[in-house]
Amino acid sequence: MSHADGMRVRREVLGDAHVDRAVAGTTELTADYQDLITRYAWGEIWTRPGLDRRTRSCVTLTALVANHHLDELAMHLKAARTNGLSWDEIKEVLLQTAVYCGVPAANSAFAVAQRVRAELGE
Repeated sequence: MSHADGMRVRREVLGDAHVDRAVAGTTELTADYQDLITRYAWGEIWTRPGLDRRTRSCVTLTALVANHHLDELAMHLKAARTNGLSWDEIKEVLLQTAVYCGVPAANSAFAVAQRVRAELGE
């Protein structure tokens, strides 16, 4: 996949405002990284036919909770909504993480979800 394909999917999942901020914040130090995630994460992985975007969002949320990446979790909670997950489905994903990632991790994830849901006015 090309950089353009990755950028298209990145914008579809994360939204133009987020991607525009990331692009605007790109520096000489981060340019190669931005190119890498656009081509690889968005152009190679998120475009594969084996899973739909809803399922990819579930997997991504779980991985972010497991690794305590709460800033990225907030971004991907918004993406999960864009990809069609309801708040009830997100709740179920986060409940599942309590068992497999630990209660403290899920507790933090629910706090982030509450904040994101309020920010989105949902």
